Amino acid sequence: MHKSAFYIIGLIAGVVVYLQSCSTSSSSRVIDQGRSDNIPETISYNFDIRPILSDKCLACHGPDANKREAGLRLDMAESAYKALKEHPSAHALVPGKPELSEVFLRITSPDTSIMMPPPASNLKLTAREIKLIEKWIQQGAAYEKHWSFVPPKKPGVPTVKLAEWPRNEIDYFILQKQEQQGVTPNEEADKERLLKRLSLDLVGLPPTLALMDGFLADKSANAYEKVVDQLLKNPAYGEKMALHWLDLARYADSHGYQDDGYRTQWPWRDWVIHAFNKNMHYNDFVSWQLAGDLMPNSTKEQLLATGFNRNHKITEEGGVIPEEYRTMYVTDRTDLFGKGLLGVTIECAHCHDHKYDPFSHKEYYQLFAFFNNVKEVGIESVIGGPDTYAKKPLMEISDEEVKSILSFVNKRDTNRLIVSVMGDLDTTRKTFILKRGVYDAPGDEVQPGTPKAILPFNPSYPKNRLGLAQWLFDKKNPLTARVYVNLLWQEFFGKGIVRTAGDFGMQGELPSHPELLDWLAVDFMEHNWDIKRLVKQMVTSATYRQSAVITPEKLAADPDNRLLARGPRYRIHAEFVKDLVLSSSGLLNPTIGGPSVKPYQPAGLWEGATSGRGLLSMYTQDHGPSLYRRGMYTLIKRTVPPPSMAIFDASNRDLCEVKRLKTNTPLQALVMMNDPTVLEASRVLAARLLQERGDVNAKIEKAFRLIVSRKPNEKEVAILSDYYNKELGKSTRASAEKSLAVGEYPIPANIDKVKLAALMRVMTTIYNLEETITKS
Repeated sequence: MHKSAFYIIGLIAGVVVYLQSCSTSSSSRVIDQGRSDNIPETISYNFDIRPILSDKCLACHGPDANKREAGLRLDMAESAYKALKEHPSAHALVPGKPELSEVFLRITSPDTSIMMPPPASNLKLTAREIKLIEKWIQQGAAYEKHWSFVPPKKPGVPTVKLAEWPRNEIDYFILQKQEQQGVTPNEEADKERLLKRLSLDLVGLPPTLALMDGFLADKSANAYEKVVDQLLKNPAYGEKMALHWLDLARYADSHGYQDDGYRTQWPWRDWVIHAFNKNMHYNDFVSWQLAGDLMPNSTKEQLLATGFNRNHKITEEGGVIPEEYRTMYVTDRTDLFGKGLLGVTIECAHCHDHKYDPFSHKEYYQLFAFFNNVKEVGIESVIGGPDTYAKKPLMEISDEEVKSILSFVNKRDTNRLIVSVMGDLDTTRKTFILKRGVYDAPGDEVQPGTPKAILPFNPSYPKNRLGLAQWLFDKKNPLTARVYVNLLWQEFFGKGIVRTAGDFGMQGELPSHPELLDWLAVDFMEHNWDIKRLVKQMVTSATYRQSAVITPEKLAADPDNRLLARGPRYRIHAEFVKDLVLSSSGLLNPTIGGPSVKPYQPAGLWEGATSGRGLLSMYTQDHGPSLYRRGMYTLIKRTVPPPSMAIFDASNRDLCEVKRLKTNTPLQALVMMNDPTVLEASRVLAARLLQERGDVNAKIEKAFRLIVSRKPNEKEVAILSDYYNKELGKSTRASAEKSLAVGEYPIPANIDKVKLAALMRVMTTIYNLEETITKS
């Protein structure tokens, strides 16, 4: 059964990827305005009024001049206060007087000819929203700059009643809001579950038996902090931390589009892992990737870092229009900068003024200009040869450089190793506003610049990517620190303080704890953008260390855990599912870096989805140790991503992705029950346990600890032991050999195959527990 089911997984994977992309593009924002009809004593424009206008009004009365109705902008005070263009005696807003404000009169009017929003829009304000607007006008209709465009200031740490609970500053902000809502935090998680959570979060692997035993035996007050420090020093930390950055940077092993040829960007991935492990501070980490080639006395390592900008899809198809595709590459880099580093939907201004945020069509192309001077073409070479593995501009990494300045690059052979990097033209390429975003419809010429609503570009900065990096890390930039702090919070707590991690604009969600976000952002900058310090700050907080147990009362009061009165509980990422299986079974190959590998995959997937040209036209599975590399090293072909990974919501790396979907589908259970890697790991672990001394119960208890990362209780051991005995009683040598015929790892000679098959089924059952692949 397992082989046929595995083939089904492959066939369905493409549908899953399609549905993911549809879901991502159509996902809507949900603003939590509370279920109560209580109206705040003081109305905040940013937190009470702007979300209403953004949802219901700004499509017609917002920044986009082409879609603006009646010449009225409701996102700007000067426009909202002035006389209406069509009714000079009337004003949209009259501060202090709702009865004279056309906005209030129209949102409360029963007359469909003047009602706002118009009935044809299918938009309608709730009674609470109308009351908020009325009270806001009564209080003066005061506007505020959008919260995320105001540089963060470090608020004072709040006082709380339960003063013995907080462990660091984070907890005071969390507890203050809990106390305001009448909620109390959970007790600390037990040591076994806490260690599993921490190990998965810091290294992406389950804790070893030695680590578990040592932590359980350590009764010192700082036992937990010692484990945190130990895991932060583990080289696997860099691999774990790199994964979210690979999603953001849209790293893949193929060029994309129809031919989807092979590319060698993996040395850049090696650099990212290396940078996290040596705790390269965020300002340098990003600046090197944006502009390492432009830095004074630029090094080969800094040049390699700029591969970040060249991870986008690149066509190799004949018959394309080169300038069209070159423009697409520049657009991709611009959009990545906006979404991944600034957390805004700047791409919405590609064709016209942004409909909701204060980003003009012109400002988009001013930002575009920073990335428009790269010495690249839209179509280069022909698919197939080694010289097409990277596209110009490129760098070649020699064996000598790997032995010296680039020692972190895991180059295993003597073949040419080339990587696409950044390199600008000797002369400046002119940039024009593209009408409607069309590559061959140039408008006015523009110079490099940044959106003024965020931070005007400092004229003392060079007008190139190096200057853009300096602008990004200007202490007055309101977004950079907030956005990365939020991304890391999302990594450890499952949801960001701002849940729309790629949209801090007016259509994004409001932060659940705005003061905490600002405190963390400023603290991050004050400590020189130190990533490991920030990680340790989060995972040593009492907030992080809470039990994930939930009472019916807490579930009813806070189903989404926005108050963080319990620990995080959610399924781990696709790559870490594989890592957990390999690590717990003893199969994991811990080699760091190097080329991507091709593990087990259903036959025919690539062959049915390619042009038939190039290295990736046929899937040739790897063998030996390559089968047991960490999930992050699985080769990603963009047009046919790894099926098991896709089913567990991994990114196919087409575009910048700052937050993965979390879906639950029977296909995930199908993978865990039938994937050759899971079955092989079950067989290998069972064989190792059978070769050890001890009774069946002892073997089951050890397996449970290796896989689930805690000791099983008596009932769990009894159920699994009973299952083993039942399987042993009904198995024959023929049925056993059929079950064991999975995977390439050799079966030990002279082992009892009937016992092995029975114990293997027990191992598979433990792997299929929900708790196994859940961080809780």
